[in-house]
Amino acid sequence: MKRKNRIFSFLLLFGMIVSADNKISVDDRFVVKVVNLKEDDLKLYWKDNRGKIIRTFENLKTFVESKQETLLFAMNAGMYKTDFSPLGLFVENGKIVQPLNNASGEGNFYLKPNGVFLITATNIPQIVPTNDFKNDVQIKYATQSGPMLLINGQIHPALNAGSTNLNIRNGVGILPDNSIVFAMSKKGISFYDFAEFFKVLGCKNALYLDGAVSRTYFPKGNWVQNDGNFGVIIGLTKSNKKAL
Repeated sequence: MKRKNRIFSFLLLFGMIVSADNKISVDDRFVVKVVNLKEDDLKLYWKDNRGKIIRTFENLKTFVESKQETLLFAMNAGMYKTDFSPLGLFVENGKIVQPLNNASGEGNFYLKPNGVFLITATNIPQIVPTNDFKNDVQIKYATQSGPMLLINGQIHPALNAGSTNLNIRNGVGILPDNSIVFAMSKKGISFYDFAEFFKVLGCKNALYLDGAVSRTYFPKGNWVQNDGNFGVIIGLTKSNKKAL
């Protein structure tokens, strides 16, 4: 009973409602976008057709518009090096651009277990810890980041309740109906509370993408940030081409 009360209190605190069909409404603390790959066209972007790193949402918007598409939503997709190359695994259109990073080190990316967010060739989204990642399915897109926020329904053991380490954070989770939920806090939040946010939505696995540098482009959600420079970018588009 105490556990149920705690979850209910958390829902009230964040003004969050999760309906039976996984439609989510939250208060002004988060930018949230749910993506259904059966209907939505989601891709990971890094370079344009000329081989130039896209880096910004404005550049991505221009790039997709050149393909007669409209950018509906964008978010930075994980950590990157000083040259804006992916710090970990990056798969684009079925091609491994950057290999899996199994190294140890300092910083959030290396807080093991870290993990991989991927989309298979059959449009099935998955989030798996790096140590469990096996390239045994045909992958269309993948990005590696860390730490994992949720692992099989449990909050990452290194994340502490009551932590005063507050920061802007963005991440991704998989909902029970296999939809993808992207979220970014508008204000500082602890790792633990961010992980619990995904847990109460029913996610079994969720992955942290990045912190203070995080930005989101979501006009329909009344949230447009055009500043920032990124490595890989998540982009949701719709085609402007007329059906023949």
